[in-house]
Amino acid sequence: MADPTTYRPKPGEIPTDPGVYRFRDAHGRVVYVGKAKSLRPRLSSYFQDLSALHPRTATMVTTAASVEWTVVRTEVEALQLEYSWIKEFDPRFNVKYRDDKSYPYLAVTMGEEVPRAQVMRGAKRKGTRYFGPYGHAWAIRETLDLLLRVFPVRTCSSGVYRRAAASGRPCLLGYIDKCSAPCVGRVSVDQHRAIAEDFCEFMAGNTSRFVRRLEQRMQEAAAQLDFEQAARLRDDIGALTKALEKQTVVLGDATDADIFGLADDDLEAAVQVFHVRGGRIRGQRGWVVEKESEDVPTLVEHLLQQVYGEAAADAVPREVLVPTPPADPEAVTQWLSSVRGSAVDVRVPQRGDKRTLMETVRRNAEQSLARHKVARAGDLTLRSQALQELQDLLELDEAPLRIECYDVSHVQGTNVVASMVVFEDGLARKSEYRRFIVRGARPDDGAGGPGTVDDTAAMREVLSRRFRRYLDDAESAGDLGLAPADDSDGSGPLDPGTGRPRRFAYPPSLVVVDGGLPQVNAAQAVLDELGIKEVALVGLAKRLEEVWLPGIAHPLILPRTSEGLYLLQRLRDEAHRFAITFHRQRRSKAMTVSALDGIPGLGTSRQKALLKHFGSVKRLRQASAEDIMTVSGIGPALAGAIVSHLAQGAPAAPAVNLTTGEVLE
Repeated sequence: MADPTTYRPKPGEIPTDPGVYRFRDAHGRVVYVGKAKSLRPRLSSYFQDLSALHPRTATMVTTAASVEWTVVRTEVEALQLEYSWIKEFDPRFNVKYRDDKSYPYLAVTMGEEVPRAQVMRGAKRKGTRYFGPYGHAWAIRETLDLLLRVFPVRTCSSGVYRRAAASGRPCLLGYIDKCSAPCVGRVSVDQHRAIAEDFCEFMAGNTSRFVRRLEQRMQEAAAQLDFEQAARLRDDIGALTKALEKQTVVLGDATDADIFGLADDDLEAAVQVFHVRGGRIRGQRGWVVEKESEDVPTLVEHLLQQVYGEAAADAVPREVLVPTPPADPEAVTQWLSSVRGSAVDVRVPQRGDKRTLMETVRRNAEQSLARHKVARAGDLTLRSQALQELQDLLELDEAPLRIECYDVSHVQGTNVVASMVVFEDGLARKSEYRRFIVRGARPDDGAGGPGTVDDTAAMREVLSRRFRRYLDDAESAGDLGLAPADDSDGSGPLDPGTGRPRRFAYPPSLVVVDGGLPQVNAAQAVLDELGIKEVALVGLAKRLEEVWLPGIAHPLILPRTSEGLYLLQRLRDEAHRFAITFHRQRRSKAMTVSALDGIPGLGTSRQKALLKHFGSVKRLRQASAEDIMTVSGIGPALAGAIVSHLAQGAPAAPAVNLTTGEVLE
């Protein structure tokens, strides 16, 4: 661990302007990002006596090896830059809001030519409008089923849509009038987009005008004695009313607000938010966060950054009601107003219905925190125990906070791939996972016979590529892992082309390989060849769950109740899952036969361009050479070769996936 006094800047060097600062470790990795109205007093507070600091802050400043800052003009700019850097670098000591469950949303893909309504989870995508979150996916499907009577927007997948367009027959929803069927031209693309926009407007809370419009049309139909149409409109009004009844009315019709509640203790905090649109609760969401050294106002500020950092303008309500004002309320208010495009009121409700609703949200947060503490009561302790056991087992100077595990996957020497999974602080870091295509792992003497592969050679290749890349990245950043990086230009271990962290810029504390002594010795030979001494190495054999160390003829047998063994098993199983998934993808791709294969000069990219332009091999077969030449990259000679090839009988078979038997044409 570093001594903070070795990299403490002189007080006179630190400006008093607003800005954002970054702490980096000895390898140049960003470990903490923060902002301040005045940089000098904020940074000076980190370099006081360690005993006076919060334990988590003390760990951060001793883990760091350098600090840097960027001056900005306003506090709003500091808020935006801090959010951007936290998102880009994912610092381990910054607060990370974790959803206490995976919430489904009702999403409408307005970015597509023909928008689609569907249930969606996970990261939000550009060009898609989201409504919710909902407590259950079935609640979304019930609501959607009711509203499709009035707003027959497309809900089918891309494959179903393409097949319907090719056959000229709509799917079942088109036949029962729950889809306007743009696939067969029943409505135009523009008309369907208008239906989707009306659907989004209704879901956003502007409901009264649609009900009034249907009531007016029903009365007109009844006046014209068109009672069948009037009955259909009556049922449509009933569907809209029933959909609205499913959402609780809590405030006035004109109220658009997000109401946050918070419950915390010394270690953790739980946050809940109710999304109120048009006076109705449209969704609920929750997070649990480790408090570390941050106070509640700072937690609230970071929470608002995460919730609205990439939100569309219509996702930010007119009112944001919080239990405690954020650390910098004026800057947060200005920032949210700029995102929304109009004024946003960030405040603490003092009385009335909104205060009462906030108490309800707070009670939900208290229950969420209680459930979380019961579920994770032993988790932090057990993870710390597992890391401590590995430290004692391998006689390391400190616990292995970053562990990488490698596995090789193939079937009789074909489609050889490997995986690298990463655990930090005992938890999976999926953004750091990597996949390798192994090309040179054949046995040297052929003793294994045809169709075999040398697993140790594959492991040597993968580890050589990973650690050579690490050395190259460290050298180009001026850091071989032996001294703090020279980061005077602010680049650190970043790729100068993309500005993002280099893929293999950070060494692990421990490498785990799937296998026994041969794989471990092969891996150790790579580390010795490259001169890497600071990385520990073990292997985990599947048969008896034996732990192998390099150069030792007998394995270590850990107790079956060992938390250290359990962590190694999780690493090994995750690496195996990741490797075999990649192998199956490549095997499936390799077993796909195309009618366009074997045409000289027609590679994969041009095949994709042709199929995208014509839609299928069947239509391509009917096209002339002049039609084919309209595709970018296809000249007269190649167009003639394609026509000649497809005119032949046997090679003109449709593309078939040999694994599933599915016709891909």
